Amino acid sequence: MFGVGARGLGRVLVLSAAFGLITPGAGALETLVFRAPGADKALEDILRGASVLLGQEKAGNSAAQDLFADARAEYGALLNALYAAGHYSGVIHVYIDGREAASIAPLDAPSRIDRIEVVVEPGPAFTFSRASVHPLPRDAEIPQGFAPGKPAESGQVLSAVTAGIDAWRGEGHAKARAAAQDVVADHRAATLSADVTLDPGPRLRFGPLTIEGNKRMRTERVRAITGLPEGEVYDPAELEAAKSRLRRSGVFSSVTLTEAERILSPDLLPITATVIEEKPRRYTFGAELASFDGVSLTGGWLHRNLFGGGERLQISGAITNIGAATSGIDYTLGLTLSRPATFTPDTTLTFETTLAKLDQEDFAADLFGVTLGLSHVFSDSLSGSAGFGYEYARVTDETGVNLYRNLSLPLALTWDRRNSKTDATKGFYVDAKLKPFLGFGITDSGARLALDLRGYRGFGDEERFVLAARVQAGAILGASLLGTPRDYLFYSGGGGTVRGQPYQSLGVNVLRNGPDSFRTGGTQFLAASIEGRAKITEKIGVVGFFDVGRVDALGFFGDVGDWHAGAGLGLRYATGVGPIRLDLAMPAGGKTGDGLQIYVGLGQAF
Repeated sequence: MFGVGARGLGRVLVLSAAFGLITPGAGALETLVFRAPGADKALEDILRGASVLLGQEKAGNSAAQDLFADARAEYGALLNALYAAGHYSGVIHVYIDGREAASIAPLDAPSRIDRIEVVVEPGPAFTFSRASVHPLPRDAEIPQGFAPGKPAESGQVLSAVTAGIDAWRGEGHAKARAAAQDVVADHRAATLSADVTLDPGPRLRFGPLTIEGNKRMRTERVRAITGLPEGEVYDPAELEAAKSRLRRSGVFSSVTLTEAERILSPDLLPITATVIEEKPRRYTFGAELASFDGVSLTGGWLHRNLFGGGERLQISGAITNIGAATSGIDYTLGLTLSRPATFTPDTTLTFETTLAKLDQEDFAADLFGVTLGLSHVFSDSLSGSAGFGYEYARVTDETGVNLYRNLSLPLALTWDRRNSKTDATKGFYVDAKLKPFLGFGITDSGARLALDLRGYRGFGDEERFVLAARVQAGAILGASLLGTPRDYLFYSGGGGTVRGQPYQSLGVNVLRNGPDSFRTGGTQFLAASIEGRAKITEKIGVVGFFDVGRVDALGFFGDVGDWHAGAGLGLRYATGVGPIRLDLAMPAGGKTGDGLQIYVGLGQAF
């Protein structure tokens, strides 16, 4: 081990920095040698990763005064790495042109450095002879690695203490802390005795909430959104939930909740919420390109805090199928007004209305819809919604002009356990929708069911290969094919279902008064996709995929239905908001294929 104490080394480094201005900075390093005799490959990799000098060499920094300071810092960095790996008898040498760096006085700092040699002798791996954190609440879970006979890694001690404190905080003891510690290394026996005493402190309740930093947002609305239960037993999970609610509102760019140092008599813990508001308005624009489907343009305007209570007003529009091969241009305009913390802190009230003009291959339609609904966040991964709506559709097709009118009760449940919404490598996603509807005139009554299941599994180092799968299903329940609103029916083909097949190219053919037939959407739908995603570099990835879809009427897999498939290759380029996607796909089955299809967009296909 080197012979400079932590306090002395700190003084030396301060002096070194102070006199650095008069120390010449010339001289490029010619050789840097790093050796760890007696270390296995795993430990050597840890030490190399912790090395300050190796990091600076990789960054190309070779100024003499910087190298000298880094050489002095090398001892502490490597010592911490040894402790983290359970080695407490290590010997560290850092030689600057043959001289031990720790022995060089700051005023004698070399103006030129040609060779640095780092030698780390790790010594034996220590095990725990004693591992105790006490007292603990009944349900506390201490890491299994913190036990007698286990490798005495310093991180295990810290994890055990943190787990104990967190367990007490979870029981309402917000001021729990480590009161005393007795950690002794026996170098002869290569063991470490660790005994830590915790002080749980008093059991506390949430005290008054103070809000700071809000300007346009009303204080009482910030308080309502946080939902902190003043007067109830302290729970750190409630603090995290409050922060999530404030961030989810979209009003704030920064949110912090701070516990007071002092306790209000008798047992109240004051909390301070400090927020920084986002700019109130935001504009968005997006574009996607598919060779057969044409160009899709989307745009939106958002006001984050319309009336000072966190209300969000969003106006969005889309122009799609521009230049599509077989259909006209579709137009959509929507308005959404939502209010967070309505009835409960996790419930949002939403009013939504939509106007659309569709020019599809099979039909043209003028659509109008209005919905009033509530959405509720049950947890970080589970949310649901329910609403009441009215919808109107004027549809022109081979049968003439038809008016569809209905009341609906849209219900939805989303379970999202993905690690990323734009480029997931593990987890799953479930989105289930059920929409009962009551029809008027020629419109039947029934329900529309739609299901979207996605799963992801990463393999290899840093999950550089990902297998992704998706299953979609839909069905119309209780209503006839011709009595169902046309925009409720199912089609297959295009970027959202089966790539390599033209957009909505698969429906069902219906006979009407003779041998003639016309095409429409189906009442049953199934689709499946599988992708293999491989990361070539940190920015560039390649994808291989296969999609298949089927549309039926009068029951799944009936005589009326048909299927098709597509397959292809894709290229991905990673950006801060998700990968840019380029997919090339060809038909792989069915009768609707029409040659190569090209898709360009932002984010993975699913």
